Amino acid sequence: MLPWTRAPRPPRARRTLAALILTLTALLAAPTATATAAESAAPSRGWNDYSCKPSAAHPRPVVLVHGTFGNSVDNWLVLAPYLVNRGYCVFSLDYGQLPGVPFFHGLGPIDKSAGQLDVFVDKVLGATGAPEADLVGHSQGGMMPHHYLKFLGGADKVNALIGIAPDNHGTTLLGLTALLPYFPGAEDLLTANTPGLADQIAGSAFLTKLNAGGDTVPGVRYTVIATRYDEVVTPYRTQYLDGPNVRNVLLQDLCPVDLSEHVAIGTIDRIAFHEVANALDPARATPTNCASAVG
Repeated sequence: MLPWTRAPRPPRARRTLAALILTLTALLAAPTATATAAESAAPSRGWNDYSCKPSAAHPRPVVLVHGTFGNSVDNWLVLAPYLVNRGYCVFSLDYGQLPGVPFFHGLGPIDKSAGQLDVFVDKVLGATGAPEADLVGHSQGGMMPHHYLKFLGGADKVNALIGIAPDNHGTTLLGLTALLPYFPGAEDLLTANTPGLADQIAGSAFLTKLNAGGDTVPGVRYTVIATRYDEVVTPYRTQYLDGPNVRNVLLQDLCPVDLSEHVAIGTIDRIAFHEVANALDPARATPTNCASAVG
């Protein structure tokens, strides 16, 4: 059983959760595609170029880790070219695929997804010749690498982890998870068929193990970039990390008029992306503010 407790039954929230469950059911029933869009796409605008060699200015390749329901292309149509244009070797992977569910990834068990990240980082380091990589992840993609760093030896291969709206301590989905006991079979559906979702619920067995003993590991720099308007990873402050070499950033502290929510901050927000660039190269960091959107 997942760690969900009973709560009042607001009708609008119940309808929203019911729609989510129906959507997941439809996805799980979808026919298997011969290849996903992400798997069949050619390298886009300079990223996933395995002939790229890191420069002296940017000696580490950047590995982009998509979020739940994302893939290696769609999540990064803005950020990947943004970083390539700044001289980085940039790579992205697909992980957490479920049989019969094309295109939408990040739904498999998160510990298994971390194993896929392990293999991918080794591939990137082997191709580029770099001893370490930097990781940038959105949502689940900012949290899942912690398992890689803590339990799969990733700390020896990673210089920095930058999480954009990461669910580092899970989420309540604005309290909707407390309603699942009122929908017979809903918990079993999510746990059995979409374990990657179940693992992200605040208080799950996966997160309890992940965060035991502290949020961070020695030798890795951590940055968290959050938005107060996040409607998916809630409360948004649970995204923050505690520990040495940690910088927690609230987007609205950098630009008060930025209204980006959970999806926008990781896919199109150039103010957030400027802060990503600063975190990748702190020695050359420049102030991030509302004007960074045009930089």
